[in-house]
Formats: sequence, structure tokens, C-alpha cells
Amino acid sequence: MIELKNVSKTFNANTINEKRALVNLNLTIESGDFITVIGGNGAGKSTMLNLIAGVFPCDSGKIMLDGEDLTRLPEYRRAKLLGRVFQDPMRGTAADMGIDENLAMAYRRGKSRGFRWGIRREERDLYREKLKTLELGLEDRLTSKVGLLSGGQRQALTLLMATLQKPKLLLLDEHTAALDPKTARKVLELTDEIISRDHLTTLMVTHNMRDAIRLGNRLIMMDEGRIILDIKGEEKKNLQVKDLLELFEKASGSAMDNDRMLLS
Repeated sequence: MIELKNVSKTFNANTINEKRALVNLNLTIESGDFITVIGGNGAGKSTMLNLIAGVFPCDSGKIMLDGEDLTRLPEYRRAKLLGRVFQDPMRGTAADMGIDENLAMAYRRGKSRGFRWGIRREERDLYREKLKTLELGLEDRLTSKVGLLSGGQRQALTLLMATLQKPKLLLLDEHTAALDPKTARKVLELTDEIISRDHLTTLMVTHNMRDAIRLGNRLIMMDEGRIILDIKGEEKKNLQVKDLLELFEKASGSAMDNDRMLLS
């Protein structure tokens, strides 16, 4: 379904600050895959998601979706194909607009629009039903400004907005990293439920090795702009954190030294 072919990206090329973020990266994502992506700082995880989303172009290689070449397609043209949730709960929603208005923007993504702005009764009913699944009481606060919500509520709403139109690919960029542990668990539970229910093809970047092992059907580990591990099936089901550390050391030639990943 999604294919990255020999994708490379270098920032600040030919300067003292040159950083090779991705190096001839190859990845094929099958329809329905829920892939967790793990790796240290600077491994290329977020860069990969940004290239897929079209935030900036790749230097070389191709990005394909269902046989269509997205490589040079601008970000706004890809928006109707992708859903995305960022690490910062303040991104992805409009703070000064109501919950219903934010959902309406997400609901209309990729559709033709006229001059009339309004939310029909059937739409409000749909939004209430969707919000009920979050079990956060937001269905009774449709007109509340999103800026009044807690970080966890806002992130759950952003997740709902990103999946309202069932995107061809859902991109989750450490979307629970800024939340407290209890709220992060809740948002991860919602994430797993929505992905399983709607059979969404998903790439989820995380720094938490336990979450990477527990969630999804496939795990990839990145290091210095390359994929060094790709684990699925029974191997992933039987994986433990110590096994992952051993595999990383064997594949990269050095021990894991990322405190954030180790402490998680």
C-alpha cells in the first residue's frame, strides 16, 4: 500500500551542521499494518513521517501510495489521504473554536465546500456518537472551546479528528509523550481501539519500548537514518525489552545509550 524506495534526506548539506537524516531508506507498508517505530534521538523517525506527509521534500527516492507517486505532491494535496497526530497536544486543533467546529473541519477534509458554514443536526448527532466512544464526557460539551480542554482530552479529540474520515495512512508522532502516564495509557487504549475497529494502516513513532512491543503487528527500529530491525509475527509476539536491546546491539554494533528509551 505504502512504499518508500531509496528515500534520502540531508539537512544543511555541505555545511558544518550537515545531518544525514535518512539514508537510502526502503520500507513497504501493507494495507492494515499497524507498525510501531522506535529508535534514539536523530534516528530519522520523525523525518520519515514528515517526508510521507509532505512537510518537506526528500532529496532522492520515491514515496508511493497505492501505485501513485506522492514524492512531489504538496502537503495540502496529501492531507485528504493522511491522518496525523503530533506530540504536542496543542497542535492539530483550533483552540478558539468549539469541539463541534473542530470536528466539522476534520469531517469536511478533502470534500468540496461552498460558502455556507453550518453544522447540520445529523452531523452533531454523528459527533456526539463519536465522542461517546472516547468516554471523556465530551459529547455533552460540543460547543466548548477546545482551548479549555486538558492535554489528554485535546489529544484524544485530535486522534478522533485524524481518523474521522478513515485515512489511508495514520501517522502518530510520539502522540502520548507529552502526557502524564495515566493519561498516556488512556490515549494509547483509544488509539488501539480505533485502529483495530476501523482497520487503519498506521505508523506510530514511540520512545517506549514496551508500548512498541505490545501494540501493533510489526515493529521497526531505526538508527542513523536506516531501518536496522523489522520484526513481525510470532517473533514480535514473543519479544521482550531485553531481547530488543540485544537485537539493537547486534544490528547497530553498539549498545543502546538513549536514556529516554531506557528509562521508559
